[in-house]
Amino acid sequence: MSSDLLNTIGTALQTVVAVFGALLVAFWIALVIWTFRDMRARTRDILATLLASLLVLLFGPVGLGLYLLLRPRDTLAERYERMLEEEALLRDMEEQPVCSSCQHKIQPDWMLCPHCTAQLRRPCASCGRLLDMSWQICPYCAQVPTVAPMQTLPASPAADDGRWAKPTAIPAQAPR
Repeated sequence: MSSDLLNTIGTALQTVVAVFGALLVAFWIALVIWTFRDMRARTRDILATLLASLLVLLFGPVGLGLYLLLRPRDTLAERYERMLEEEALLRDMEEQPVCSSCQHKIQPDWMLCPHCTAQLRRPCASCGRLLDMSWQICPYCAQVPTVAPMQTLPASPAADDGRWAKPTAIPAQAPR
């Protein structure tokens, strides 16, 4: 009876070792497949992909550790997304309008540059929308813009109360 018990234990042990070995082989193959797919997502170089897969196939988990140390940091998709973000940032920077006189950044709805006081746009006499100085016709109402004469404000009596000196009345100072 002891020999039957030993045979049963031996058979059970062989089954456990065979199952464990099969799981180990399946895990090893899964590592190789994962390495191949991961490397394909990181580079277009087929030779590097095959070498990385061969490294994991020959050395197993140690080869996987080496692969994780040597693989490219970013996937192709991550590099593409980063490139798109950089291009969008550059496009945003390039699209910022600048004054034609002083090259300072301006807003699209400004009539005058606050830095050099150059006239950037003029209002349309017909619809009131801002027009670029070089436009020959208003694209909003299809009217030819007319040059409106500058309006001068009448001098108010309160403005001339004697507190302010006229520019010609200021004595010139001698240079030091």
